[in-house]
Amino acid sequence: MASLVRGTAFITGAASGIGQYTALSLAKYGIQRLALADMNLAALKKANAALSAKYPAVEILTLEMNVQDAGQVRAGIAETVKRFGRLDIAVNNAGIGGSGAKTHEIAEDEWLKVVDVDLNGVWRCQKEELGVMVGQEDLGPREGRGRIINVASMYGVVAPCHAMAHTAYAAAKHGVIGLTKGDANSYGRQNIRINAICPGYVETPLIIASMSLDTGSPLALDIERTPLKRMATMEEIGDTITFLASPLSSFMQGAALVADGGFTSN
Repeated sequence: MASLVRGTAFITGAASGIGQYTALSLAKYGIQRLALADMNLAALKKANAALSAKYPAVEILTLEMNVQDAGQVRAGIAETVKRFGRLDIAVNNAGIGGSGAKTHEIAEDEWLKVVDVDLNGVWRCQKEELGVMVGQEDLGPREGRGRIINVASMYGVVAPCHAMAHTAYAAAKHGVIGLTKGDANSYGRQNIRINAICPGYVETPLIIASMSLDTGSPLALDIERTPLKRMATMEEIGDTITFLASPLSSFMQGAALVADGGFTSN
C-alpha cells in the first residue's frame, strides 16, 4: 500500500486517547517521524514503546510538555525541527473536560484552566507551528508548507443541553474553531492548511472516567439519541485526523469536520 502521509508529525496529548490513536494511525499510513508530546511523561513513554514495537521503522521523539507553558511549547517545537528538519503535520489535541458545573456555580479558577488548556494551549502550539511552517519549502498544492489539525469537539458547533453544562469546555472549543478559521484565512495563501475536527463522544479514558454510562445518565441519553447509537472508537477519530493530514483533503481549509455519529444532525 502506498503511503498516505509522509514526513514529520507533531501531536500533543499523545500519551492516551485520541492523541495516542492518531499517532498509531499516522504510523499505519506511512508517517516516518513522530514528535509526541504530553505532560504525563511516564504514560507517554509507555504509549511510545507500544507504538515502536508495532511500527519499528518510525522514528519517535518523546517530549514532556504542558501546553499551558509557552516556553515548553516553544522548546518542544524547536527540538522537533532540530531533530527532524521539518514539520509537516501538527495535531493540537491536548485538552481537559472540567467538572461540567453551570456558570453561576463554576469556580473562576476552573473556568480559566479549562479555557487556558483547551483554547490558549492550541493557540500556543499553533503559533510556534506556524512560525516554522511559513519558512519551510512549499511541496506543492497537495502537501504545501504544512498541515495543522486542531481537535475541537461537536460542542464547538453546538452546546451541551443536559444537566452537565460543560459551558467552559464548549466556549473553549467554539474558540478553537474560530482560531482555526481565522488562521486558515491568514495562512492559506502560503499554502498552509489548517482545519479542525469535531468529534462526538469517543471511548477515551477521559470520557469513561468523567461521565457515567449508567442507563438514564446524561451520557447514556446522548448516545441513545445519536443515530449510530454508539460512541466512536479512538481508532475511528485517529483515522479521520489522518484524512485531514493527508493529500486526500488537500482542498479543505478552515473546515470544522464533524465526526459525531450524527449527534448534531438531529
